[in-house]
Amino acid sequence: MTNLYLVRHAHSIYTPDEMGRPLSKKGLLDAKRITNLFENEDIHIAISSPYKRAFQTIEGVAHHFNLDIQIEFELRERKLSSCPIDDFETAITKVWEDPSFSLKGGESNEIAQQRGLACIFKILEKHKGKNIVIGTHGNIMVLIMNYFDVRYDFNFWKNLQMPDIYKLSFEDNNFKSISRVLINEFL
Repeated sequence: MTNLYLVRHAHSIYTPDEMGRPLSKKGLLDAKRITNLFENEDIHIAISSPYKRAFQTIEGVAHHFNLDIQIEFELRERKLSSCPIDDFETAITKVWEDPSFSLKGGESNEIAQQRGLACIFKILEKHKGKNIVIGTHGNIMVLIMNYFDVRYDFNFWKNLQMPDIYKLSFEDNNFKSISRVLINEFL
C-alpha cells in the first residue's frame, strides 16, 4: 500500500505575498501538534507545496523522521484570479459551480485538478509502497480528493479545518480509500 497524507496547512498570517505567507502563532502550535500526531507513524517521504505555510506545517514531521522536504510546485494552491477579488465568496462559488469556468488569469477547477492529479500520479509512481506526508492547501486538496470520490465537493471544502489531514490509500496505483486522520484531540 502507498499512503498519501494530505495535510492542509495550519492557520497563517494573511499577507499579499502568497508564496511567503507564514504560519500564525496558532498555526505554529498546530504544526507541532501535527508532528506529535505522526510520531508513531512510519513516514518515508515528505513533500510540500512551495508555499511557506504548507512547508512550515509539515516541517516538524520531516525533521522527526530526518527527511528532506521535496518541493512540488504543482501542489500549490489553485490560483483563483490574477486580479484582486472584491467578493471572494461569490468568486469561489462560481468556480465550483462550473468546473470549466475561470476568472481572469485564474485556474478553473478542471485545470487545477488536472495539475494536482498529475503531481499525485507522479508521486505514486515514484514512491510505491511508501507513507508520504504532503503539505498542501484546501482547494487543491479537495479537488484532488474529488477526482477519487465526488463526495469531496464545495460544501466539503467549506467545512475543512485548518489544519486538516486526509489519508489516501492506494494499492499499486489503484485508489482504495480516503479517510480523515482525526487531529481534533491534538488541536
